[in-house]
Amino acid sequence: MRFLARSGDTAMNTTEDINWESELAGLLSRLSAAQRELLSLLSKKRELIVQRDHQGLAMLAAKEGELAAELQACQERRQQLLAEADRAGMPAASLAELSNVLPKRAGNELRGPVEEARNRARLIRHECLTQWVAVQRTVLHLSQILEIIATGGRTQPTYGNGRALERSGSLMDQAV
Repeated sequence: MRFLARSGDTAMNTTEDINWESELAGLLSRLSAAQRELLSLLSKKRELIVQRDHQGLAMLAAKEGELAAELQACQERRQQLLAEADRAGMPAASLAELSNVLPKRAGNELRGPVEEARNRARLIRHECLTQWVAVQRTVLHLSQILEIIATGGRTQPTYGNGRALERSGSLMDQAV
């Protein structure tokens, strides 16, 4: 089924036919592919972080940039579709709301992919947070090592008020 959307903000001020089913399905398909690739890349990245393979991580940067650009393009297309839906008087808060006003068959077919995209987005956020925590622990560990080097392993800071400093060993967190 086709819904007519008035495209009043365009330079030509024409009326466009938008096949909402195919437009939403196409966007969700494109988004799904990008999300799956990103999840795969994040899994590989996690392995490289654990292995401390800095060269491997550097090699992933280009692909990560491409996926970020693709996800940004999906976001821009989503915004365009929601703006068109708003101009057509349809719900425009989310793709889920928009799919709910489509004919029953089309709406039902799109609800699954919308929910899957939400779930993958949640997994991506979780994976990114996990990697951020791992990297922050590494940064903290490195800053502790630098502090030990800078202070010579002394228990007092080097800017003490002239007292004699004890010489002793220092502990390092072996878990990191």
